[in-house]
Amino acid sequence: MSKKSNIKITVLFVLSVSLIVAAMTTYFLTLYYRHVCFHILGGFCESMIENNPDSRQAVLELLKTQDFHVTDENILSNFGYYPSNLGITDTTALCIAVLVFLAGGILFLFTFCYWHRKSDARIQELTRYLEKINTGVQGLVFESSDDEFSKLQDEIYKTVTELYQTREEALTARNNFAENLSNIAHQLKTPITSISLTVQMAKEYLGNAHTAEIERQINRLMNLVEALLLLSRIDAGTLAFDRKSTDVFTILSLASDNLYELFIQNGVLIDVPEMGEMNINVDLNWTMEAVMNLMKNCMEATGTGTAVHCSYEKNPLYVQIRIWDEGMGFAKEDLPHLFERFYRGKKTKNTGIGIGLSLSKAIIEMQNGIIRAFNFPNGGACFEIRFYTS
Repeated sequence: MSKKSNIKITVLFVLSVSLIVAAMTTYFLTLYYRHVCFHILGGFCESMIENNPDSRQAVLELLKTQDFHVTDENILSNFGYYPSNLGITDTTALCIAVLVFLAGGILFLFTFCYWHRKSDARIQELTRYLEKINTGVQGLVFESSDDEFSKLQDEIYKTVTELYQTREEALTARNNFAENLSNIAHQLKTPITSISLTVQMAKEYLGNAHTAEIERQINRLMNLVEALLLLSRIDAGTLAFDRKSTDVFTILSLASDNLYELFIQNGVLIDVPEMGEMNINVDLNWTMEAVMNLMKNCMEATGTGTAVHCSYEKNPLYVQIRIWDEGMGFAKEDLPHLFERFYRGKKTKNTGIGIGLSLSKAIIEMQNGIIRAFNFPNGGACFEIRFYTS
């Protein structure tokens, strides 16, 4: 609301209150005036009769020509006459006061509704502004105004501006970190490739027994480099997803097929039941990569001769996928940190670098999904994924 509107509302409020006060004042002054007239007329009649006793009957006859009613102790009241018989009647005075009072009340209500509508409009304006900010619309500027919401508007605008600046600084820092991480990974590739070629040449002289450990460490470094490159793409927001409607059973089957040899080597079975067609809108390859990381984690946590199980179900809100093992479950101290980068459990037996679960989490969350880990009451660790339908 502008300053001009505030003046209008103030004037209307003052006018409405003034009408109400005037109505009440008019009513009470009318009552007072009627009583004064009544007493004056009573005193006049009394003096007249005292000075001329013979006129008593004449005065009585004269007063009886009006339709009066008894209400007060007065010589007129002895004859059956009261203030309401003089001038304005109670009904007339009350009607006038009520009309003026109603006029003031209506004006007051109109003013209040007008003020409420203007205030509501300003609140809606501020709400829409914040909604646009939350949806990522930038460059929004308020029109200047001078009302009771002006200070709030200024504070909102300053806060939003500061948040934009903080966001830009955070994005810049994240992009710089991702770029540096990518550069480091690329720089590592060159010496690792050279070392790998040297090891291949050295096999002819040293034999496989002496070079096996070197090759294993080189492969581990190569995996780390690839992981760092992938992390940099995720942090920079440049990881592209080709999201299409994909059957859950297809994702789980392809993931288990890719891990078949590894599962056989470890003596672990994998159970992927067909539970009907359920489609989710995801990138097949990246989602399969995330699922494979979860399956490998379960395989490494369970013993030989056991199995890793999968199940999936659907409801109106999401499609849920579960992957669990028959092992001892996650350590209590590990549960809060499972999806942190480079975190490795205290009892882990693998030689991984600790980013598989964090990558799976990032891939799933970037496709409108969530993931959590928990232990079954009777043993066994479980990963639960939910892909939401909207």
